[in-house]
Formats: sequence, C-alpha cells, structure tokens
Amino acid sequence: MKIEVQSKKGLRTSLSIIIDKKTVENKLAERLKELQSEVSLKGFRPGKVPPNVIKSQFGKAVYGEVVDKLLKESSTKAIEQNKIKVAGQPKLDLKTFGEGKDLNYILQVDELPEVKLKSLEKFKATEYKIKIDKKVIEDKLIEISKQHKHFTEKKDNEKAEIGNQVTFDYSAKIDQNKFEGSEGKGVQLELGKDLFLKGFDNQLIGSKKNDLKIVNAILPANHPKKELANKKTIFECKILNVKKAEKNEIDDNFAKLMGAKDLLDLKDLIEKQISSQYSQALDSITKKQILEQLEKQYDFDLPQNLIDNELVSMTQTLKKEEIEKHKVKNEKLAKSRIRLGLILNEYGEKNNLKVNESELQNEIQKQIKGMPGQEKMVLDYYQKNPNASQSLRGALYEEKIIKLLKTKIKLNIKELSSPEAEKLLSETNNNQAPKSKTSKVKSSKAIKTKK
Repeated sequence: MKIEVQSKKGLRTSLSIIIDKKTVENKLAERLKELQSEVSLKGFRPGKVPPNVIKSQFGKAVYGEVVDKLLKESSTKAIEQNKIKVAGQPKLDLKTFGEGKDLNYILQVDELPEVKLKSLEKFKATEYKIKIDKKVIEDKLIEISKQHKHFTEKKDNEKAEIGNQVTFDYSAKIDQNKFEGSEGKGVQLELGKDLFLKGFDNQLIGSKKNDLKIVNAILPANHPKKELANKKTIFECKILNVKKAEKNEIDDNFAKLMGAKDLLDLKDLIEKQISSQYSQALDSITKKQILEQLEKQYDFDLPQNLIDNELVSMTQTLKKEEIEKHKVKNEKLAKSRIRLGLILNEYGEKNNLKVNESELQNEIQKQIKGMPGQEKMVLDYYQKNPNASQSLRGALYEEKIIKLLKTKIKLNIKELSSPEAEKLLSETNNNQAPKSKTSKVKSSKAIKTKK
C-alpha cells in the first residue's frame, strides 16, 4: 500500500492511497475461500463448493465487500500514519478500481485545529450563593398545602359551591342518541377549575347529594372521535356527594403526608429544592462570564464541515427564508459554539476528565426522582434514545470542565437573597434575549465525552 500527501491547505488534507492489484486479488481469494463453508449450492456438498464457482455466482458482490473492507482499513491506517485528528466524516474519491487493477483513491480529510491552552490568570467571575428567606419557604408551604387539598363530605341538604368537590355518574346523549364514551362513573370535579368541559362546572353549582342534574355542554374541537367534535351534548348527572375543602394544618402530620419526617424536615427539603433551582440558574451566569472571556482569548481556523453541520443543526426547524435572513449571524454563532467546544474539550483532555457510567446513571436517577409519577417515562426515554444519554453525558462532562476552570480563576463569592437573585436573573435574561451565549457549548458537537 502506498500513501502520499497529495495536498494540504489549512485544515484540509488530501491523501493519495494506492493498493496494488496483487493485494486486492489475495484478499478476494481469501474471502472466496472463507465463503466455501458458508455457501450452499445445488450439486455440491456443504463446504465443497469450489472458489471459482462461488466467484462466478457472487463475484461482483464479493468484490464489492472486499473493496469496502480494504477502503476502511487503508483509510484508517492513512489517518493514523499521518497523525490526523479527524473532524467529521472524511470524503473518498475512487480513481481506479476493478478486477485486475490497482485500487486507487483520494481521501480528503478535515482536521481538528490544534488548541494551545492559554493562561487563565486574568480571568474573573462571580459565583453566587443563595440565601432563601424564611418567608419564601413559608409561602411555598402554603402553596403545597393548597395543592394537596383534602375534602370532607357536606350535609345532604348543603349545596355545591365554587371550590367544592362534586362526585357524580353521568349518561350523555347527542341528538337523543348514545355514543362511545357517553357514560361515566364516579367522576370528581373541583368546581371552578373547568377541567372537564367548558361551562360544565357552573351548571353543577347549587346541586346537592342525590340530585339529578341536566347539564348542556359542547364536546371539544380536538375530541379523539372527529365525528363528535363540537357536538352539543346533554349530560344527565346523578350527584353522589358534595365535599368541601378543609384547610390543611401545616404540622408534622401534614409533613409526613408529603413524605417528610416532620415539619422541620419538610421545610429543609423545600429550602434545598428552591436553593437548587436558583443555583442552577445562577451558575449559568457564572458560566457565561467564563465563556465570554475564553471566547475573546482564542482565534483559530475551523474545519468547514463542522461549521456546516452545526448550521444544519441550528437551523433545521427554520424556513428557508429565515435561514437566509440570519445567515451571517448564524454562521458567527456556529463558529463560536464550535470554537468554545474545542477549547473546553482540550481542558477536559489535558486534565483527564471523564464521565463514567455510574455518574451518568446517577444523573438519570436524579431526574427520575424529580418527576414523581413519570419515572417509567423518563427511564424509557433514556433507554430507547442513545442520543439522549450521550447528550446528558456531554452536559455532565461540560459541568466538570467548568468546575475545573473555576478553580483556576479569581472567583468572587457573592451571597444573594431570593429577591436579589430574582432581579439578577431577570436582568440577565432581558440582556441576553437576542443571543444566548451560555447555550453555545451545550449544543456544540465539537465536545467529545469520555466514558
């Protein structure tokens, strides 16, 4: 095999690769011999089909298979031999091929730029610590208690009011006819929320236990059965009971119902949850400060194929006219994302940062716990979508790199109250609305993740 550098312009290298016809013939003969144990042809015992017969029957397919394997092996060797860090998918241009001929092709490879890390000595950023006010915790407790109402049955002669819970059976008709789903048992509605059908709740106000109530309603436009959409419907409702909401006593018993040990533990859990939510948002501000300084510090050429791929990823949901309108702006953003991705990845590699499988699984479990009632859905999402797991691994890898950078720069710690944090986050969101730099690296495909 002969490998020569045909040309090198910037980050693009073209390699000329020639595999002599003798090597191709030998590989073809080896494969034909292997196929003797696999091919079954009428008139021959298993494993005894002559190679020339196999060749006459399957020659083109076998030759294609052999050439494909040679192309993969030789291109890999050529890249390794020339110590090229490949960016994207190399392009292959066949020049000569065919039985009795040399296999000659040009391999065009885009190379990742060399990133020489610079000093972080002059970098400054602010890390925010949140102090949750007691009032915020108390307000959250009240909100939770309202969300988890408990109802007690009213007296038989007491009428239903807004905020009461009414339980009923119903039988419905459209033009005097029954339809699929026209009957329901034990339906519970909290009056005033209008969660069943528009205007349904108000017609149950004033009803009592054992009443037979007639309710007129219109089925929704998005009804699963298209023929029933927007149909006027008469519901005959048998009121089973009427209940009123009781105010929760925010005490140890209520805390236990919420899964805490006692009220003090519940308050502590609430504080941690609120603090975590604020911390994630505030950490993005710190990260933005660091990334902006990194971006100003580096300027190097990028492979065009990476830019093109990033642009496709960024604009795949946009219309053609929108893509053209913001072409220059999007290309600038794509370059920034890739460049920052390469810089951060270099810090990760130089410091041997990795995301192991247990860290990935721990993060998935954390997300599962954060979505009670939807645990299976979250787990299935990651199990059935390898790209989602890879994306999560990339985010964890990035977190490790940012954490490392924080140890190498001058980091000012500032404590904020929750109102101060709200103000800062609001100002930051308003300022970066047209262009969010903090999202650059997260969506960059230039970042590699280590297992």
